[in-house]
Amino acid sequence: MDEFGYRGSRLFCEDVDLETVASGAGTPTYVYSLGTILGHYRRLEKAFAGVDHLVCFSMKANSNLAVLAALAREGCGFDIVSGGELYRLKKAGADMSKVIFAGVGKTSEEIGAALKAGISMFNIESWPEAERINRLAGAMGRRARVDFRLNPDVDAHTHAYITTGKSENKFGMPMADAARLFRGAGRLKNLQVTGIHLHIGSQITQVKPYLEAVEKAGRLIADLRRRGHAVSTLNLGGGLGIIYNREAPATADQFAAAVLPRVKGLGVKLLLEPGRFIVGNGGVLLTKVLYLKRSRSKTFVIVDSAMNDLIRPSLYDAYHEILPLRRGSRSPARKVDVVGPVCESGDFLAKGRRMPLPAQDQYLALRSAGAYGFVMSSNYNSRPRAAEVLVHGGRWQVVRRRERQQDLVLGETIPAYLGK
Repeated sequence: MDEFGYRGSRLFCEDVDLETVASGAGTPTYVYSLGTILGHYRRLEKAFAGVDHLVCFSMKANSNLAVLAALAREGCGFDIVSGGELYRLKKAGADMSKVIFAGVGKTSEEIGAALKAGISMFNIESWPEAERINRLAGAMGRRARVDFRLNPDVDAHTHAYITTGKSENKFGMPMADAARLFRGAGRLKNLQVTGIHLHIGSQITQVKPYLEAVEKAGRLIADLRRRGHAVSTLNLGGGLGIIYNREAPATADQFAAAVLPRVKGLGVKLLLEPGRFIVGNGGVLLTKVLYLKRSRSKTFVIVDSAMNDLIRPSLYDAYHEILPLRRGSRSPARKVDVVGPVCESGDFLAKGRRMPLPAQDQYLALRSAGAYGFVMSSNYNSRPRAAEVLVHGGRWQVVRRRERQQDLVLGETIPAYLGK
């Protein structure tokens, strides 16, 4: 569910006419619905209320400070994968005791900053990482809480680039090594191992892969306890899918109804790390039609957004519904390619899409752009990045200004040895 929809002929976000935002803030612009984002978080909280749990928003999906601050004020935890994300959370006023640090390549500087900040725990991805965290924690006179990310070799039936729980993926360690890892960690005096972490992928639209992972986790937890190891947490990661086109992913209630019966008897605190589920359908990308171009075989709708603004179609062949901000066109639907100004044939937002032909200067919205949209944007072709807007009821505000051309060269210098 989301709070984007037509009122008469105009597309609204909550109580705000999106054409007002497009004309006021310019395009391209990302627009986020606070009501949608908080609604999705609250539904997850309610669905898992029957067990000890913590929902940690996976902020790699959307790291805008206003979005983070709003979730932090709701009591949400956070899943981070870099020191930069930790810095953002500090700025947003997040509770550091609800922060989990994941990722396969944590640097010493990032680990040290996280220890100093007092985060909840680290998801350890390799044995050398365990040794490094132990050494750094000891040097700081601290004891780091950690869990081991294990690879359950479960097929999440999602895009190959966002599958993380198969044996060939770079993430986690084999489940068969768990007992050895727990035993070895007992000799690392500056670590407190709390449990195991299983994350199998992203945009997962079936519950079955999660159930398979939980069943494997249950057997492993029982075996570890028989060997004398304490296990108090089970982190199922994130990955809950959303509707982009015709998907039918589980709702929060359906997901909880399937998972909870298998978790309740394990005697663990359940950790969840959703990202896309919370923000994906809470955002749109506004864009403006620049030109219509017809070749012998195709019709191109050239817009002012490009692959540098939203790379998902080019990278994953992802589908984003495209809607006019003001509907009512009498133009018959036809197949078009919606493309941007970037100098790449791979720069497209939709290919072979049947839609009424928009007019030049008309505004369009690409839906389901709240996750992995702005965070994956770039300055390719020296294009300033888009603005971001947050809507709350009938109010809207620019929460990240559009980059200017002078921002493109910040930090760059021309060496003196080049001469004048």
